[in-house]
Parts: sequence; structure tokens; C-alpha cells
Amino acid sequence: MANSPLRTLYGRRRGKPLRLGRRDVLERLLPALRLDPGAYANGNLDPRSLFPAPVRAVWLEVGFGAGEHLAAQARANPDVGIIGCEPFINGVARLLTEVDAHGLDNVRIVMDDAGLLLDALAPGSIERGFLLFPDPWPKRRHNKRRFVSPENIDAMARCLAPGSLWRIATDHVDYCRWILAHMAASEHFQWLARRPGDWRHRPDDWPPTRYEEKGIAAGRPPAFLSFQRAE
Repeated sequence: MANSPLRTLYGRRRGKPLRLGRRDVLERLLPALRLDPGAYANGNLDPRSLFPAPVRAVWLEVGFGAGEHLAAQARANPDVGIIGCEPFINGVARLLTEVDAHGLDNVRIVMDDAGLLLDALAPGSIERGFLLFPDPWPKRRHNKRRFVSPENIDAMARCLAPGSLWRIATDHVDYCRWILAHMAASEHFQWLARRPGDWRHRPDDWPPTRYEEKGIAAGRPPAFLSFQRAE
């Protein structure tokens, strides 16, 4: 695999000072659960090897925020390994609080650009992807920072197994149009909506988050988009 281009990580990495309990859980759990993509040869990482017990599949969530969705999926699917990418340390601490409270051993964390992990993963090694309410970077001059781009779509396509799902949610109208246009231009994915209202209804196995609920309360109804990796 060719050397990957240099990447720039945008957005905050730290917010308010962590409470004592969250600092404690961060110090106790993060060293064992943190994954450094740079430690693996590009394109050769088998993600199933990252978990202490055999898993039937590995899922990937890019930008897990406070970790509510990821933790809920990990609890509901204990036989699935879930890798979450999130550079914001406050969100990582909140996820680790849930990991600690529920004794989850099927979670791994990348605190860096998700692109580095995508470069490291073996082809077809991820069975489901999530990109939920990513930063829309609404200013036109910042649009290039959006995660959904031809480069990242191709990288996700390489890592996702044929027939697997990539779920994307946004409450930003322009970003929704952007996502649909870029995904339609890719030969690797098919949008699974069959009726006009399909994208307005969250699937039953798609746990809600406080961010989603706040957006709805503020008059920003979300779009729930499901794309299937071409066979």
C-alpha cells in the first residue's frame, strides 16, 4: 500500500477540566484500551486481534462524541468488537465511564485522526461503520474539512466488508446534501432508502443520543442515512 498523505486533525481536543472521577477512569482504563494505528503496518491490521475474546464482527464509529451510541451498541452486542475514534478527551472520558460501569471488554479507542486507522486496517475487516452527527464545518472555506470526502469514502470502502453497512446521521441540511451527492458519486456504496420517509426514521437498533435530542428540540430534525458497501 502506498504511503498515506499527511493528515490534519481539525476540531477541539480538550474542553472543561475533567472531574476527579473521570480523570481516574481515564488513567486506569485508557492505557489498556487505546490503540495507536501508527504501530501497525499500513493495510495489515486485523482488528479482531485487538480484543481479548473472539468476536463475530468488528464495527467502527468515527467521532463518537460522548460515547453514548458506542457504549449502547457495545452493551447490546457483547460478541462484537467496537473501535471508536475520538480525539476529544472529555468525550473519551465519558465513554470510559460507561465502559467501567458496565464492564465492557469489547471497546477499543483511537484518539487520533480516523484516517490513520483506516490506513492501517486490513481490507474488508470492518463489518459496520458509523459516522453520527459529524462536524458540518458550515463555512464554505471549511467544507474541505468535512469527513465525507472522496478520499475518506474510498478509505471506508476499502475497510468495509462487501455487503456491510455504513450509517451516517446529520442534522445539518447542507451537509446532508453534501453526503448524498458524494456517496452517489461513489461506485462503492448504495443508499438503502426505498421511500421518501425512510431517512427520517431512526432504525430500532440505532440508539438515540442527547445531541440528537437537543437538535430535535432546537428544530433540527436529523437525517438517518444507511449505505451498503457494494458486493
